[in-house]
Amino acid sequence: MRWGMLASAAALVLGAGAAQAQPVLHAVGIENEYADVMSQIGGPYVRVSAIVTDPNTDPHEFEISPQVAGELASADVVVENGLGYDGWADKLLSGTHATVISAQRVRNLPNSTPNPHLWYDPATMPAVAKAVADAFATKDPAHAAYYQGQVTVFDASLKPWLDELAQVKAHYAGTPVAVSEPVADYLLQAAGMKILTPFTLEEAAMNGTDPAPQDVSTQQDLLVSRKVAVYVFNQQVQDTLSDSFRALAQQSNLRVLGVYETMPKRAKSYQNWMLGETKTLAEDLAAGGQ
Repeated sequence: MRWGMLASAAALVLGAGAAQAQPVLHAVGIENEYADVMSQIGGPYVRVSAIVTDPNTDPHEFEISPQVAGELASADVVVENGLGYDGWADKLLSGTHATVISAQRVRNLPNSTPNPHLWYDPATMPAVAKAVADAFATKDPAHAAYYQGQVTVFDASLKPWLDELAQVKAHYAGTPVAVSEPVADYLLQAAGMKILTPFTLEEAAMNGTDPAPQDVSTQQDLLVSRKVAVYVFNQQVQDTLSDSFRALAQQSNLRVLGVYETMPKRAKSYQNWMLGETKTLAEDLAAGGQ
């Protein structure tokens, strides 16, 4: 029996007694990709909401509102990214009754970790899913078995993405790529790509500061001289420098891959989103011919 049939069967068994259930807990994912995973683990027993949801805006420029404060104040469980990416939430969560799960903490990552986009790392969501199930079970022990069972279903559902990453790595390991900032770096590294863009330039773009002129020159040379196979850029950030790099890549007939920081509405799930971006990377690499 294929893994998908096993996962579906497990979901049916676990969900059979929950079909008419009413939510017992309120959970919040600061970013919608975490909210999506929380929803998969909580099923009908947990009402899940997300704070950062708009794929057309820069998450780094998120502004707090009274509605956001109210959502967090009423939450039983909250998942945040950590590493300063959503540090604004910590003050609002102080003094609430919520169990706060940090992706940074469940991964045991130091504050000095330079790339905060942890959801692109294949190791992150399984750890988050397990922590979420444990938190739900503690708050709602009557449905603990359901929550833990959903972790098994979730882990199995990641297999197509992990298999696709392995296929890309097997065929294209060591392929040089350039990026606008470190949004998808963890995925690219898991796929075996060699990122040639200076990280100092990536970091400057991520933080909205001016990059060093020598880093800009290096990036321009990578694109103009076709020293990379693909240029990967953040679709949620538009500025003069990023746009100029994208234009150079297009003028050089390089494959250009746009990625998102926030899970786009068209994605059916976190797994679907990650699988789709990896498949697009594979298509671009095949078409690039380098």
